[in-house]
Amino acid sequence: MIKIDPRRLWQQLTANVDSLLLSFLLMLMMIGLVVLYSASGQDPGKTASQMINMLVALSLMWGVAKVPPQHLARLALPAYAAGLLLLVGVMLFGEVSHGARRWLHIGVTRIQPSEIMKLAVPLMLAWFLDMREKTLNLKDYGIAVLLLVVPVGLILKQPDLGTSLLISASGFYVLFLAGLSWRIMLGMVGMFAGSAPILWSLLHDYQRQRILTLLDPSQDPLGAGYHIIQSSIALGSGGVFGKGWLNGTQAHLDFLPERTTDFIFAVFSEEFGLAGNLILLALFLLVIGRGMVIAAKAPTLFSRLLAGSLTLTFFTYAFVNMGMVSGILPVVGVPLPLISYGGTSMVTLLLGFGMLMSIQTHRKLVQS
Repeated sequence: MIKIDPRRLWQQLTANVDSLLLSFLLMLMMIGLVVLYSASGQDPGKTASQMINMLVALSLMWGVAKVPPQHLARLALPAYAAGLLLLVGVMLFGEVSHGARRWLHIGVTRIQPSEIMKLAVPLMLAWFLDMREKTLNLKDYGIAVLLLVVPVGLILKQPDLGTSLLISASGFYVLFLAGLSWRIMLGMVGMFAGSAPILWSLLHDYQRQRILTLLDPSQDPLGAGYHIIQSSIALGSGGVFGKGWLNGTQAHLDFLPERTTDFIFAVFSEEFGLAGNLILLALFLLVIGRGMVIAAKAPTLFSRLLAGSLTLTFFTYAFVNMGMVSGILPVVGVPLPLISYGGTSMVTLLLGFGMLMSIQTHRKLVQS
């Protein structure tokens, strides 16, 4: 009989992988499975499907972690160009579903190109600014902004406000970490505020309604305000220690919509209460803290910008989802990272963490 040493197996699996970051990620994913089982009405099939999503995503993360950062930099331009072509393909030939054109059929399967851009945009901007490191000037920042605006505009046209928000954030973080002047950033904020009336007119009716509902959910309690009202009830009814696992009434009595995806945080809050939320927030902060440490220690501008952007984008994922469920931000369709059900989001997130681990584990090799 072959004997398996668990410690040795773990060491082999985590070779070239940041074990501390991996531990935090696995804890979050285990919490995700526990709350998904309850949110899905104790559906073992959906939980098993999410486990498969996690295993696939972890395998891809493990593979990317072994790729040196300089090789990732070489992929920046091809990945960005391919992503743009696919976004144009979506605009021309994409499949329309629920009033949005986001999917593109390729052969026997279909893909969502906007997910590719969540990684391709920060990769491209980090590579571009790294190439201009010695002569970085205002013109280079202008080109970088253009590289960001084009894919975001194509994604907004689909429309997909949540994804465009995340990609905009990832690009902004690269520019910010590269040293973009505060005056320029404040000027951009001023321009955005001044163009608010124009942007409002460009929004779709349902997007305007989401913003108005945020200000007063009670104006349409059975329509646009229903999501926020029910999630607020779930959040408040959890109390300090929650109602207990599998005992959340909002989810199990079908009051809470989208309870396995966008509003899974409300299910967690109702069943585990404030104490559970504090543990969940602590784990998110540990992941973000570890990512920022990796970014701070990265040996090249490219790796620093990429690591910082990926980490802060993960923060944006969590902040926007929790704010959305809590009623302090509009509902924009952003999942809770590593907790919400879904394979595409899981793969995208863990590919990003694979890049973070690549930067960390190849740091000494780059320095030497």
